[in-house]
Amino acid sequence: MSSWGSKIKISIFGESHGKGIGVVIDGLPSGERLDMDELMMQMSRRAPGKDKAATPRLEKDIPEILSGLLNDTTTGAPLCAVIYNTNTRSQDYGDMMTKPRPAHADYTGYIRYSGFNDIRGGGHFSARLTAPLVFAGAVCRQILSRRGIKIAAHICSVGNIYDSRFDAVNIPDELMDRLSSVTFGLIDEEKEKPMRELIELCRMEQDSIGGTIECAVTGMPAGAGSPMFDGIENVISSVVFGVPAVKGIEFGSGFEGSALRGSQNNDEFYYDGDTVRTRTNNHGGILGGISSGMPIIFRTAMKPTPSISRSQKTVDLSAHSDTTLEIKGRHDPCIVVRAVPVIESAAALAVINILSDANKL
Repeated sequence: MSSWGSKIKISIFGESHGKGIGVVIDGLPSGERLDMDELMMQMSRRAPGKDKAATPRLEKDIPEILSGLLNDTTTGAPLCAVIYNTNTRSQDYGDMMTKPRPAHADYTGYIRYSGFNDIRGGGHFSARLTAPLVFAGAVCRQILSRRGIKIAAHICSVGNIYDSRFDAVNIPDELMDRLSSVTFGLIDEEKEKPMRELIELCRMEQDSIGGTIECAVTGMPAGAGSPMFDGIENVISSVVFGVPAVKGIEFGSGFEGSALRGSQNNDEFYYDGDTVRTRTNNHGGILGGISSGMPIIFRTAMKPTPSISRSQKTVDLSAHSDTTLEIKGRHDPCIVVRAVPVIESAAALAVINILSDANKL
């Protein structure tokens, strides 16, 4: 499925080297004015070709809105946007129809679609498809912002270099606003230099590096979400795992919490005026799949970019033999940097659906 959502649904289309990529968003409330400059700022945070930490493929990623918007205001009809591909080099992918790239979806796509899948740039499996996802998220986060809900993420780690984490109890609006508007988002900005040095080292060694992203949602009202199979963790995870390279997700104290005692991991309640809060936030703002009113905190693990320039062992599907492959093309030495606004956008789509289902939007 390339469609997702319950009340507010998205359908993403296109391939990395096709004429264009895009998204249809159905179910948006009418009368929501969109700030196009803000929307383009979010698109530019993900766009390639602007930084040595990213692929040199230069795409402006300017969406052309075909329907659902009049005078920069949503009409209630499906909002459709297309982003044309302008800088493809399909010749770089000539060998990959029969020589699948290690850790890519070339082989599984070949089996699933009987060899008819478009392998140029990864086709529909490509991280290029996160551009329309960011567009959809940029629309939704503007609607959420008017309801007092902010979403921001930062590079939690690159390799073994770690940024500071969010204060899970009190996250200042100023920090949320800063992180959601920069291209190399860090809480401790002094970590940028060593992170960039590690990314550049991997690039020069024809290699790549992975990392983690931490995302926060503030202003979420208590009582949204559902138990069992439609909880907040379920909904967020279902869209986050639509982002290529995501291999894991944890909420609150996550896997670290599994090593604690209950007396250490439990978050004690108290009254702050008429509002119930918790003194700590190991639960990441979610209890029983339902929002507690504390910040929602989750972290995602991003694998290293599998397209590296080193010679690698693979198979030749036509000759039924082992062989080697040298990948050409232009690829991110660290996908984490450009994935930050993508994870934010995934969170925005999840939250707007959760609130819509709870009639809290």
